[in-house]
Parts: sequence; structure tokens; C-alpha cells
Amino acid sequence: MADVSHTRGDMTTHPDVSEMRARYARMLGGRDVALVDGPVFLLGLYCAVSPWILHYTASQPPLVTHNVIVGIAIGLLGLGFTLSPERMYGLSWAMCALGVWMIIAPWIVGDSPDAGVVWNNAVIGGLAVILGLLCAGSAAKSARP
Repeated sequence: MADVSHTRGDMTTHPDVSEMRARYARMLGGRDVALVDGPVFLLGLYCAVSPWILHYTASQPPLVTHNVIVGIAIGLLGLGFTLSPERMYGLSWAMCALGVWMIIAPWIVGDSPDAGVVWNNAVIGGLAVILGLLCAGSAAKSARP
């Protein structure tokens, strides 16, 4: 009779371990997704809630709506980078564009913003540009044969 007991063991003894490692490496495409995708998601989350953290919901209502929408967009990009990196890393340049937009938005969307609002959006925008460039660099590096 065959031994059908389920013993917990080390994965290195699995007969298909090399094939599973190769498939996992192909799926990630050589990218370290956790390095960039988590900060992108957290940046989007902070962008969306920053009007309440810095208390400018009453003084800058259009900018509140703007930051919530852009924050959701950045957060969705971060989730997309994690769930489907091989398809989403082409949008890393869009992340850079969102960062530049966040830097100039207080003067375009807002109504005579104070220094705190300007600095908040400038830091969010600068980080978005840097993270977008990191994503684009990662995509370009992994696209080379």
C-alpha cells in the first residue's frame, strides 16, 4: 500500500522546485517589486488623506478633491505594479507625470495656497517622480536581453 501520509517538509525536496523557481523568476521579470511598489501605494494613500492631516479641507476645497483623486490614482498604480508588474511598468512614466502635476497643482487648482500646502504637494510630487523613475529604470533594465 502506498504511503499517503502528509508530512511537512522542506520545499527543497519537492520534485518541481527548480521549475517553480524558474516560473516565479519569469513572472517577476527580474524586478524587486516590493522595493518600489509598497512606497508607491503608501505615497498614494498619504496623498489622498493629506488634506485632513494638514487641515486644509476648509481653506482649499478644490485641492482636497484633487489630492484625493490623484492619491487614489497613485495608489492604484502601486497596486497594479504589484499585481501585474510585466504589464504595468510601462505606466511608470505616468507616475512621473503625476508627480510633476502634484508639484504645480497648488497654484493651478488651489486658491492662493499657503506654504504648508505647497510643501506638502511638492514633497508628494517629488517622491512620485523619484519612484516613477525607479519603476521606469527597473522596467528598462529588465527589458534588456
